[in-house]
Amino acid sequence: MAKTLVVVGAGPGLGMGVARSFGRQGFRVGLIARNEDVLDGLVGELAELGVTAGAFPADIRDRDALVDALTAARRTLGPVDVLEFSPSPTGAITHAAQTTAGSATEQFELHVLGAVTAVGQVLPDMRARGDGTLLLTTGVSSAIPAPFLANVGLAMAGLRNWAHALHTELRPQGIHVATVTIASGVIPGDVVADPDVIGARYYELYRQRDRAEEVIGDLDAFRALVAGGVGDPGRAGASTAG
Repeated sequence: MAKTLVVVGAGPGLGMGVARSFGRQGFRVGLIARNEDVLDGLVGELAELGVTAGAFPADIRDRDALVDALTAARRTLGPVDVLEFSPSPTGAITHAAQTTAGSATEQFELHVLGAVTAVGQVLPDMRARGDGTLLLTTGVSSAIPAPFLANVGLAMAGLRNWAHALHTELRPQGIHVATVTIASGVIPGDVVADPDVIGARYYELYRQRDRAEEVIGDLDAFRALVAGGVGDPGRAGASTAG
């Protein structure tokens, strides 16, 4: 029986790279994001590849809407075997000294509470089956503090920490949890950062159930960028995916 992948935070770059990679392996694919028109277009692209897919619109910050979307995906495509969570940072990206409770909360609600909600919706079925995979995506600022990505890093570091804790707790129950740290832009045609190349690495991580983390890109290059005092959040965000 075909398995089901659901991508939360689906878009034409990273999300579709993951969707195509799993779809080529026979997975049905559910896509969740805010824009229904964009999702319908992505579903059409997958259909042209012979992948069974469905669009389930929801704002990830609206926890009830996210639960409803995941419920609809399960009803349409079957139980979720793999959950991939990778929303792009939205809202203001703040420097460390300019971070406010509001700007921190905005990113926390998206990256941490969104992930907690999504995992909480699919985990009971996975536990009942004794099988399942949770792939939680963060940006490079989850691992390397960057003053110009402070509120995003604050949230993503929390998500990365939680993912590693879940890996330890759920592995004996047959559930594989891993985090993917993106230390690069998503660049079509690049030998490392092309969406399909990245998607293939997600699929390999799914198969390697003992592993808790995959890093895509060069952490040392980003560490040097931070040490060099680069302070343009737009430039850094574009090149590192947060």
